[in-house]
Formats: sequence, C-alpha cells, structure tokens
Amino acid sequence: MFASILGAVIALPLGILGGYVWFKKVSQNNLTAASEKAKQILAEAENEAQAKLKAAAIESKEQVFRSKKALEKEFARRRIDLDRLEKKVQRREEMLDSKFELIDKRDRSLNSKEQQIENKLKDLDSKIKEADEIKQSQILKYEEISGMTVEQAKQSLLESLEKEVKQDAAMLIRRVETETKDLAEKKARQIITLAIQRCATDQVSESTVSVVNLPNEEMKGRIIGREGRNIRALEAATGCNIIVDDTPEAVVLSCFDPLRREVARLTLQKLISDGRIHPARVEEIVEKTEKALMEQIVEIGERVAFDTGVHNVHPEIIKLLGRLKYRTSYGQNVLQHSMEVANLCQVMASELHVDEQLAKRAGLLHDIGKAVSYEMEGTHALIGAELAKKYSEPPAIIHAIAAHHQEVEMKTIIAVLVQAADAISAARPGARRETLESYIKRLEKLEDIASSFEGVERSFAIQAGREIRIIVEPDKINDPECVKLARDITKKIETEMEYPGQVKVTVVRETRAVEYAR
Repeated sequence: MFASILGAVIALPLGILGGYVWFKKVSQNNLTAASEKAKQILAEAENEAQAKLKAAAIESKEQVFRSKKALEKEFARRRIDLDRLEKKVQRREEMLDSKFELIDKRDRSLNSKEQQIENKLKDLDSKIKEADEIKQSQILKYEEISGMTVEQAKQSLLESLEKEVKQDAAMLIRRVETETKDLAEKKARQIITLAIQRCATDQVSESTVSVVNLPNEEMKGRIIGREGRNIRALEAATGCNIIVDDTPEAVVLSCFDPLRREVARLTLQKLISDGRIHPARVEEIVEKTEKALMEQIVEIGERVAFDTGVHNVHPEIIKLLGRLKYRTSYGQNVLQHSMEVANLCQVMASELHVDEQLAKRAGLLHDIGKAVSYEMEGTHALIGAELAKKYSEPPAIIHAIAAHHQEVEMKTIIAVLVQAADAISAARPGARRETLESYIKRLEKLEDIASSFEGVERSFAIQAGREIRIIVEPDKINDPECVKLARDITKKIETEMEYPGQVKVTVVRETRAVEYAR
C-alpha cells in the first residue's frame, strides 16, 4: 500500500509536468496559427486598400476630366456670346458714327438757316416798323375822317355786337320757350286724356232730401204723435225737417247736413220697425244711431284708405274721410270725388315719373277740410291744410291741400297734379248738377261777357268754368287799365250769371316782337 501511495505521489508531478509540456506545445501551435492568420488578414486589407485607392484615384481623375470638359464648353459658349456682343457693339459704334456725321451735317445746315432767319427777321423788323408807321398814319387819317378815337370806335363796335347778340339770344330764348310750351301742352293733354280714360266714373248728383217709406198711412199719425210731440222731438233731436204731406206711404226728410239727415233716416226706420214712438224713445234711438253711425264712419274711412292703397293714416283723418261720404259739393259726393282725384293723381304721377303714393295721398286728402268746414272759419283748402299739419302729414301733402284752389302759390308738381285732377273730376257732366248743354252754355257765357269789353283780344274759360283768362291788346290797354278791366269783368259776371263756387278772372297783357328771316 505504501508502494502504491508512493507510486501515486511520484506519478502526480510527472502527470502535471507532462500536462504542462503538452499545454505549452498546444498554445505555441495556436499562437503560430493566429500570427499567420493575422499576417494574412493584414495582407488582404492592404491589398484591398491599395485597390480602393487606385479606384478613388481613377474616379477623381475622371471627375476632374469631366469638370474640365464642362468648363471648356462654358468657356466656349461665353466666348461665342462675347463675340456676338462685340459684333453688336461694333455695329452700334458704326451707327453712332454715322449719326454723329448726320448730326454734324444738320448742325451746319441749321446754322446756315439760323443765319438766314436772323437776316430775314432783321428785314421783317424794319418792315414792321414801316407798317406801324403806315398804320399810325392811317389811324390818324381815319380818326380825322370819322371824328372818333380808336378806343371810341372799339367801344362802339362792342356795343353794336352786344346788342346784336342780345337780340339773337332773345329770339332764341323766345323760340325755345314757344317750342317747350307747345311740347308741354301736348304732353299735358296726353297725360290728362290718359288719366280721364283710365279713371272714367259715373257721376250721380246728391240730393238734400231723403225719403223714408212707410208700411201704411196710419204710421204718419204715429210719427206726428199727440199734438205733434213725436215729430217735434224727432226734429229737435236730429236737426232735420220732417215733412209729412200727401205723398202716399212716404215721409220726406230735408236737411242740408247729410250727416244729420242720415241720423234722422236711420232713427225713423228703427222707430217704424220697433213700433214704439214717443219722445223718450226718440231721444234714446237718436243717441244709439249717432253712436252706430260714428262707428260706421270709421269703417268707411278705413275701407276707403285700404281701397285706395293709402296707409299709415292718422285715426282722426280716417274719421274725417268717413264723414266725407255724407258731404256733397254742388251735388257731387265729396268722398267719391276725393277717391277719383286720388286715382287721377296716381295715373298722372306715373306718367310724369313722380312719387305715385304721395300724389295719390294728396288727392285723397285734398278736400278733407270739407268734413269740418262748417265748424271752423276759413276756406276748406286752408282748413284741410291745418288738419293735415295737425295730424303730422308730410309737408308736400299739406302744401298740395292748401294750394289746390290757388289760395297759396303752387310750388310742387304734386300740388299741380292735385289741382288738375280736382278740375277734371269737377268738370265731368253731372258733377256740378247741370247738364252738358247748360255746362257749355255757361262757359260760352263767361267768354261772351269777357269779349264784350273793348280791348279784349281773346278769352278762354278753363278749369270747368272756375277761371277765365283774358288776353288784351297791348296797344289799347296799359297795365293799370288791366286791373280795372279785371274788376269790371268780375262785377259783370256776378251780376249776369249764376255759377257754383267762384270764378277767377285773369287778365294777360303781353308784347310780342316777331321777325321772319328770309
């Protein structure tokens, strides 16, 4: 056992030594192999680097070659451009040289001409001096012959020229005025004719009496009452005269106020249908009827404003419009007349390109003063203008209402249209409760009265006989005599004629100068 242990002890160092020797030999072999591989790798890397360097050198040489080629092309192009510019500059220099030569020639020519002109100017100055001397001598001779200086002659010539120019201007103005007047009259006739044709209406004369039909003759006694107390109460409450005569089954109501007459008619109809007729009942029915009539008046005014297309009307003016239904003017219903005037104004305004709504509104309200004319002092035109102003109507409406009977001067086209439409409506046969024959006779009578005076050349009745214009002979009647003539004609018309409303007498005296150029 000892031997085995000893053997093991001796074998162990030998094994270690052998392993070391073997490991060292193996390591040496590996190191040698690695060194050779490294050398091989370095050789390959060097070869690869050399190849890349050669490739890079070749590529750089190619790049340089290409750049050189491009530069050579650019240089050649620029050389061509420079050659072209050089030739162009050379041509321009040649042109400038030729122009300079031409300018030199012109300068020399101008210098010679300038010298010639200077010589001629000297000769001209001398001739002008001679002409001035001759002119002065001629002027002196003319002054001696005419006895006038130059300034006096100029002034005389200017005055004569001014006079001729003024005469020509006056003739031109006169001709233009005449042509314009003729054209305006023709256009006015067309417009008025169109308005009349488009607004043709029937005229029915209004009456100042109303007839109430009775169911039987016995009702007349009940209306009269015991000792006439019923009829007296009815007349006192309504302000109408109640005429009970022999007319069968009818009672006549007479009153110049249509509103009161309408109240009396409605009251009497209600009393007849009710059967209870006594003074207390009469007063009760009259009060109710007046209230109902006021409501009806408002409805009428609103309907008229709606039918005519006039909006934003003050409530008080609506009431006045409604009251016009129960007012008459020389037999013509004022409300129907106002509506007709409104339509005529609208038609004429559309032809003249004037505000149609404003013209229609002025035409509808032009007679609004007649609704209260018996309650206020003044003419219905001025009263209507005051009412329109009170209820904030536009100034153009107020002016048209005030001017439609020429009580104030007309300043707007609307006022002229309202006056013309009013005359057209009032001039219709039947509007003034007269036949066409009597209407024409009245106009002829007006003209005959005016023509009967000495010095009257012509006379014209216009505006349905509301105005007569008289043209006098200027050689026989002077301006102060015109005033006296107008007064004399007015007095004769008042004495010899019967006519509705008023007649305006206008005397015209004018001097005309007429020449004919042949």
